[in-house]
Amino acid sequence: MSQTTTLSGRSRLWFVTTLLLGTFTMSISQSAVSTAYPTLMRYFSISASTVQWLTTGFMLIMCIMMPVSPWLLSNVGFKSLFLSVLIMFDVGTLLIILAPNFPLVLLGRALEAIGVGILFPSYQTVLLTITPRESRGGAMGLAGLVMGSALAVGPIISGIVLRFTSWQGLFVVFMIVISCVIVVSLWAIVDVMPKEPSHLDWLSVISLVGFIGVLYVVNLVGQSGVNWGIATTILVISILLLLFFAYRQLHLPEPLLDLRVFAVGQFNASVWLTGLSYIALIVVTIVFPLYYQIILGVSPFISGMALVPGAVFLSILNPLTGKLADKIGFKKVLLIGMTMILIGWGILALIPAKFSLWAMMPIAMLIEGGNAFVMMPATTLGADALPKEKISHGTAVITTMRQLLGSTGVAVATILLSLGGVATATLGNFHIVFITFFILEIIGLILALSLKEKKARLDHD
Repeated sequence: MSQTTTLSGRSRLWFVTTLLLGTFTMSISQSAVSTAYPTLMRYFSISASTVQWLTTGFMLIMCIMMPVSPWLLSNVGFKSLFLSVLIMFDVGTLLIILAPNFPLVLLGRALEAIGVGILFPSYQTVLLTITPRESRGGAMGLAGLVMGSALAVGPIISGIVLRFTSWQGLFVVFMIVISCVIVVSLWAIVDVMPKEPSHLDWLSVISLVGFIGVLYVVNLVGQSGVNWGIATTILVISILLLLFFAYRQLHLPEPLLDLRVFAVGQFNASVWLTGLSYIALIVVTIVFPLYYQIILGVSPFISGMALVPGAVFLSILNPLTGKLADKIGFKKVLLIGMTMILIGWGILALIPAKFSLWAMMPIAMLIEGGNAFVMMPATTLGADALPKEKISHGTAVITTMRQLLGSTGVAVATILLSLGGVATATLGNFHIVFITFFILEIIGLILALSLKEKKARLDHD
């Protein structure tokens, strides 16, 4: 096992700031591109079903890379890994900016997604590892700021940038920030994770392609002209690959991703709770702008600006909720968050009326603010239920499941909005979406009630 560097004072501040700035910028890129869809469709003369692969393909590749992150953290020095991820993201972004055709844009997005897929679980593992157990609430509050706020802020930043420049300008902004982070990382980032060299099981990596198949078929639901015979075949093969992956992980002495973490009830509940919280957040950022434009008839710019209060509220609460969790307990904070989310969806589900823009914005703030109280505290409780050497596997599992559930949530919302064969979603369609996610968050509240406070797990230190 290699020696690691202990951080304190100013060196720790620069390390954490650089880590979070790089992750935040890369996270924004995940949700920001959707705002540029109409522009890209005109620029490359492509259809909506083609352009959406900039997001769908991104999520698919992320899901494959996330389970590989624990192996990379154990076998590659963190500084080398972090710099490699940043450089790969920059190369992909440059390719997008210079791309003369859409396939090259997709290739650039694939390179970006590889970097994001590795970094998302890794940065949470690193923060948990370098932070004393009694201070993890504040650290994971910062992590939540990156994960939740970036998702909410992405479409807003994209809308502002696109108002003053071309679609390439959006990627130029990402590239400038990441390039600056690379320069700072040369001295601010150090190796903080122990290296435990192990063999990479390529059969496990290959079987992860099953994630691509499952998400591909999920995203076909609701589209017209789908060959469901082929789609069903892809789904069956993909599920078999994932079952093979699971079987192999449970029988390898050094698994790529240790699925035995699911045997810990506290961790298991945390996985589903973070997934339901993420679904609530991502559905708000996608469905609410559609509601504003379709039902209320406002412009895309106004619909994007209407997301600002919720994003700001989420950003303010994320670091505060972590500190609050350290003081009053994680379970209490979780219950506050799930209650906020439930009230938000409950108002929309139980009142079948047309809400004005001014009424919808505080509801969005309630749901997004509740997310700040749930996602990172639940992740921390899940990690605290595991032995320290399993934390990297646990965060990779949580992040991968969150991405899968988020993608499924978006697909379900899309299907519900198209029920009845309507060309444009009706108020009734939106109400069905609200009822569905209200019911899901009731399940989330039940999971939050089942969790135990983290102080019961101190024996793992």
